Amino acid sequence: MLEQVVGSGASELLLHSYRRSFNGFAAKLTNEEAEKLADMEGVVSVFQSQKKELHTARSWDFVGFFEHSRRTVLESDIIVAVLDTGIWPESESFDDKEFGPPPKKWKGSCQKSSNFTCNNKIIGARYYRAKGDYPSEDLQSPRDSVGHGSHTASIAAGAVVSKASLYGFRAGTVRGGVPSARIAVYKICWYDGCYDEDILAAFDDSIADGVDIISLSIGGFFASEYFSDSIAIGAFHSMKNGILTSNSAGNDGPYYASVVNISPWSLSVGASTIDKKFQTMVKLGNGKVFKGTSINTFDLKGKFHPLIWGADAPKYSSSESRVCLPGSLNETLVKGKIVLCDYLDFMEGPLQAGAVGALIRDDGFKDFAYTFMLPASVLGLTDGSDILHYINTTKKAEAAILRSTEEKDELAPYVASFSSRGPNILSLDILKPDITAPGVDILAAWSEATTVTGVINDKRIVKYNIISGTSMSCPHATAVAAYVKSFHPTWSPSAIKSALMTTAWPMSPKTNTDLEFAYGSGLINPSSAIDPGLVYDAGEIDYIKFLCGQGYSSKQLRLVTGDNKTGCTKATNGSALDLNYPTFALAVSLSGDDTYFSRDFHRTVTNVGSPVSTYNAIVNAPKELDIKVKPNALSFKSIGEKKSFVVTVAVKVGLPTVSGTLVWDDGVHKVRSPVVAF
Repeated sequence: MLEQVVGSGASELLLHSYRRSFNGFAAKLTNEEAEKLADMEGVVSVFQSQKKELHTARSWDFVGFFEHSRRTVLESDIIVAVLDTGIWPESESFDDKEFGPPPKKWKGSCQKSSNFTCNNKIIGARYYRAKGDYPSEDLQSPRDSVGHGSHTASIAAGAVVSKASLYGFRAGTVRGGVPSARIAVYKICWYDGCYDEDILAAFDDSIADGVDIISLSIGGFFASEYFSDSIAIGAFHSMKNGILTSNSAGNDGPYYASVVNISPWSLSVGASTIDKKFQTMVKLGNGKVFKGTSINTFDLKGKFHPLIWGADAPKYSSSESRVCLPGSLNETLVKGKIVLCDYLDFMEGPLQAGAVGALIRDDGFKDFAYTFMLPASVLGLTDGSDILHYINTTKKAEAAILRSTEEKDELAPYVASFSSRGPNILSLDILKPDITAPGVDILAAWSEATTVTGVINDKRIVKYNIISGTSMSCPHATAVAAYVKSFHPTWSPSAIKSALMTTAWPMSPKTNTDLEFAYGSGLINPSSAIDPGLVYDAGEIDYIKFLCGQGYSSKQLRLVTGDNKTGCTKATNGSALDLNYPTFALAVSLSGDDTYFSRDFHRTVTNVGSPVSTYNAIVNAPKELDIKVKPNALSFKSIGEKKSFVVTVAVKVGLPTVSGTLVWDDGVHKVRSPVVAF
């Protein structure tokens, strides 16, 4: 039965055969495979195994990608390149137990270092510092002394590790999306940042080394011209060589047009929440209780301590002590007390002054949690002002900061406030970000060469840490791309990208008011991405046409492509509207007195689903947005067959952003693309 469902390798997926009391078996299957098995003659029922435990690291479970350690043999041939701050090789997440030798296609190396050794999980490691001036805080090797690289690598391809936690928080099993895949490490980032020359060198090496997917959770302060952006250039070359680059969208949200990695040949990933959030309760001596936000790993046993406002304990100036800057607080007045601060940072100032804890009143978003160097809780301005009033009107003000707890986030998933938003300022008609993945409060591996906060005065050394950012969402998407690649090794980067985008879970416009500029195509849906039905494919020539249409010259193109024959002609001058992209973005022109603005999008889809199938176009749009598809049905007779169509989008001039969807539906697959006009 398994062979009929999964083909070769069925014995590897079989976990147990039941023969004593009933006839059945347990096996590792995807949702689609389980459904196929359920339809077979003689099968009474198929149901998913549930694990009973206290808690688990939930980001993969939350997107429906449950622990089945997908196809060890096929997945172990996939090599994920992580361009970051290095890796902590001793972490259990990178244990090579049960791993065989690296795939034969691997051509990379493990750079010699006195304090670093590769294994059959971490099959390659290099470090880059063209300037040669290594920061004193860092390690001159592929070893991670920051934590970020270990975190991202383990999210993408970390092994399955039980009983992982941050001081008991998120306790349970932690794993990467493709735990059987190999990791190749390229250390390009140091304490003082990541330099373009090192980024390009890492791209150059990783492509030649034979990796399958490149994961890059870094970006500039703002979007750059494609030919001025080392990441865009490197990603273009990786695309030419059949390698998809997965990028973080940026952490400058919720500001409009803040997405920084915007090249259409790479995958740009925004960050969303999961269904658990942290809260830290604060009790005052008058009995009032306030709910704040933080990951407070310290336990003060509910004990009350004297409470003081930072402005009332100046060492030199109350304007500095009010925000609790390091060296600004009077140790005599602060020692043994909880300090109310008007600025959000790691709270190094209160710690230096001997404070027991800190309360921070802040007008920022509270949809993700910070970790501090001492017991602390972040409160809104209203609650913070109430606490200040209590301090000013009470002779002996006191407070207790409780250890953090987790509660269910009923609104999840929604895009995190920090996640950078579109539109794409370089190419308005290319929607960015492309997709969204979990990036809030993610537990993953950490470097033991640093601390929980990364600040020297922090004394906590941990194996696993909880942090947030599009840096965390990027390796989630990387893993899903690697997962798809393990099923479809010959698919192009654009086909894999299309599979992720057109199968994504729709996200609610009520909790994401920035719409597709926040979440792109939606939330990653790993189990559906392996069977998208249709893909929007594109290759180097398609991107060259796009770049010519964007106004780049033949000389500029030759610089990035490395091909002296590349050039812009009338035949290669293409519109961004006609790049074979899985989304449709219409930047409305305000020229003239036109009431409506209309444009045509030309697209081609490739059949990767059922050999004989017919897809019907289903349009969902508000009345302000008119979407017409011609033809409105596509019939296929074979795998790999291509069909073209035209989408005409018209919208009333002067409206705010409006969006709808185009879905190609054959009764089995729903190939969904957002349509946005702004």
